[in-house]
Amino acid sequence: MSHPADNLSSPLPTWLADFRQQLGGGDASQIKIIETHISWVLLAECYAYKIKKPIKLPFLDYSTAARRHFCCAEELRLNRRFAPELYIDLVPTNTAADEWAVRMHRFDEATRLDHVCTRGELTTTQLSNLAQVIVNFHGRATVATPDTAFGKPAQILATTQDNFVELQQLLPAARAHLENLQRWTSDEFSRRSQLMAARQKTGHIRECHGDLHLGNLVLIEGKVTPFDCIEFNENFRWIDIVSEIAFTYVDLLDHQRPDLAGWLLNEWLSRSGDFQGVSLLPFYAVYRALVRAKVAALRNDSVEAAGYLTMAKQLIAPPEPSLSITFGLSGSGKTTISSAIILADNSARTLRLRSDIERKRLFGLTANATSHSDIDSGIYTAEASSRTYAHLAKISAQLLANGWSVIVDAAFLKRQQRDIFHQLADDSHVPFKINACSASADDAMVAALQQRITQRYGDASEATLAILERQLTQIEPLDQNEMPFVISR
Repeated sequence: MSHPADNLSSPLPTWLADFRQQLGGGDASQIKIIETHISWVLLAECYAYKIKKPIKLPFLDYSTAARRHFCCAEELRLNRRFAPELYIDLVPTNTAADEWAVRMHRFDEATRLDHVCTRGELTTTQLSNLAQVIVNFHGRATVATPDTAFGKPAQILATTQDNFVELQQLLPAARAHLENLQRWTSDEFSRRSQLMAARQKTGHIRECHGDLHLGNLVLIEGKVTPFDCIEFNENFRWIDIVSEIAFTYVDLLDHQRPDLAGWLLNEWLSRSGDFQGVSLLPFYAVYRALVRAKVAALRNDSVEAAGYLTMAKQLIAPPEPSLSITFGLSGSGKTTISSAIILADNSARTLRLRSDIERKRLFGLTANATSHSDIDSGIYTAEASSRTYAHLAKISAQLLANGWSVIVDAAFLKRQQRDIFHQLADDSHVPFKINACSASADDAMVAALQQRITQRYGDASEATLAILERQLTQIEPLDQNEMPFVISR
């Protein structure tokens, strides 16, 4: 009953061939069928029907009709958390009603983010939207209780080690590379296990998506929408939220877009504020790359598997970090410059700290909230500014210690503020740079800055013309001792 054009690995079961015939109004050829190693997907004009294969793998059990029905119900429940507009219901596929399909609304395959990215059409705006979608979803996702095994260091280590066992069997020719990666994983786990244990106790292990690569993200009416989460294995789904973002980060790297990988990571970090958790990202990114290598090996795609092994090796040997700051008046282009620095990093290892966002976070405000603070009041007093710069320095030190390059997007109008960060770079044994935006006080420049400030909207900055006037009276220009570290923009 199968059709040669379908490229099926084996003929369809009779009940599934009959269901396909029924959907096609008597003509099965009207219904396209997609086969994966665990499912069949039937594509009708308006709907897609996802049906689970009767198989059992080390990480998945679809071996009985009851298990398949349960997993269909779980797929519906879990995916409705973020894509209720896509997931409709369950429908029986045979008269005995013991085989079920998850019915979904069809969408244009071209709007899947892997295809969008391949066409070179994936934008920073879309990834900023995705970062917010992920943060919102994680914010309402169910939290694993401390008494569960989910997210405990022993469970995390076991999952990674099991993956290596399978990879050694699937890719015997890569044994030496895998042994090196396994040593790094064990060493990194030893360094991070206390943090992993702490995060399990503080609510960072949640019922996540579990498979958040670009092929499971789609544009629906311009909004990035996740779908097709992991329903068949709780251990793959109940994970640290950093492990979730690591998957998308790795997939963007695989698509040769480190600029977008770095952008997504920064947008997620600015919204989540999870600076502690980002130290775990290399561990989880390597794990995610190796999971993709395993999946490729299971499909007998040795080229793709080798590509992911190469990526994993690059992830464990990042470039040396550096510390950069901006210098300039409000409206002088500091955020534009820091954005360009993120996008220019081919290793996707530069993290940005924006004073406008971190100042508000210190005072319990979201990035785009209005503080209703006047000059020298509220969150803009001298004391509040000192707290903000001290906070930025503390986070920068933490990120540098974990191997990340840092760009601090702040005015840095005072020499003392700049000196603190220069000393931090020296103490951290990393290069220091000052990205100087125009700080000129001539009439033409001031007029240009005034125009930019009045035209701003939807940004974390609360700079006003009055604040600009105050800055012009307080700015301490860069001196000759600082000039060797200056990059003029």
